[in-house]
Amino acid sequence: MYAIVDIETTGGHAAQHGITEICIILHNGHEVEGQFQTLINPQQSIPRFITALTGITEYMVADAPVFSAVADKIFNLLKDRVFVAHNVNFDYSFVNHHLLCNGFDLQSKKLCTVRYARKVKPGMPSYSLGKLCRHLDIDLQNRHRAFGDALATTKLLELLFAADTGSKHLNQMVKGRNAEQYLPLHVSKDQLDNLPYCPGVYYFKNKQGKIVYVGKAINLKYRVRSHFANNATNRRKQDMLREIHTIEYKMCATELMALVLESIEIKRLWPQFNRSQKRFEQAYGLYTLEDQNGLLRLAVEKKRKHLPALYSFHRMEEGFGIARKAAAHAGIPEEHVFAFSQAPKLDALQTTAHNNKMKAAIGLMEEHLPTFGIVQEGADELGQPLMVGYLIEKGKFVGMGFIKPPVDIYVQQTFRSAISLFPDHDVIRGLLLTHATRFPNAVINW
Repeated sequence: MYAIVDIETTGGHAAQHGITEICIILHNGHEVEGQFQTLINPQQSIPRFITALTGITEYMVADAPVFSAVADKIFNLLKDRVFVAHNVNFDYSFVNHHLLCNGFDLQSKKLCTVRYARKVKPGMPSYSLGKLCRHLDIDLQNRHRAFGDALATTKLLELLFAADTGSKHLNQMVKGRNAEQYLPLHVSKDQLDNLPYCPGVYYFKNKQGKIVYVGKAINLKYRVRSHFANNATNRRKQDMLREIHTIEYKMCATELMALVLESIEIKRLWPQFNRSQKRFEQAYGLYTLEDQNGLLRLAVEKKRKHLPALYSFHRMEEGFGIARKAAAHAGIPEEHVFAFSQAPKLDALQTTAHNNKMKAAIGLMEEHLPTFGIVQEGADELGQPLMVGYLIEKGKFVGMGFIKPPVDIYVQQTFRSAISLFPDHDVIRGLLLTHATRFPNAVINW
């Protein structure tokens, strides 16, 4: 029992846009049993380009029922039937969202005629409804109106039923909660099936091959699948699903490696649909300078490209805190530490004593900036053991990579030469410092 559905809307995502027209054609697998169609007042303006595409104007829907007035009828027509549409996830997301808003929970199996046609009629030049109808000699009238498109989809469905010997493809697509029905329109099931059950970083690419989203996973297959199982109706999620054409991945031996690589890749690629770690973060440095009285002082300034800093960070407070702590240990009054403070009036001996104390404080800072390695036991996709190394030098993330025998991990320079170098970032530093605190046995101190 099938319900072939087509809707017209005011926009592309259900959370913010309304339905302007709906048509439901009931089908028993052999013939049409009935139909329902109506304009719907979306209770919001209809953009001009939508009117130009569909011909539906605000005047036409002014006296039409609102969705809540027909929600119970729509629910009763759809329940206990397979929800069929051309690009089913779009129509289903709208109808289900508006039904939920009115207290109806639709739990239908779905059948996408785009995916069904790809299986039954492989090699077609296009699987858009209009071009499929032209190639298969299906009469399509009143394009971009709910009844015209629903009727054409019904004829396409009947043609596919007839060509699907023994309903082989149909039975696969509608059995249970078939993961394929939740995939983005342009992503093949093979891409999901080929994902390994291991940690890693995954990449969603658009039609042009540009990476639009990067994520990390403890289990690549489960994590990527979860993106598509949750068909959220917000604009960002729907826009991303429409963009995805290809899924690629890099396997990692451990979850920590995946976390670090994800952060590196987001900063490197700046993907369109990632939010976290994409804000601009001003880098600061802790610098030494000699004032007009010959006194060594410290300054916290924006990071300067060609001026080496004692230490780099992304929060000014971090630099001030480190400097104050070191100066206090060296016995330097705080008002004599920073360049913005008024210069003290000291004689030559006092100046020499101050500068010696400041040099001691700088040495103390450098001594206390952590330098250590982390090693983890991991495995590749075949379960073969691997060792992963991460390196922090003087408080900065240096790099990570696989360490293979006969590398002596207890020699810092040898450890360093075995890994790949990456840019430092406080998110990665935080991950590694936290891991080192939680797992001290994994830390190598030189």
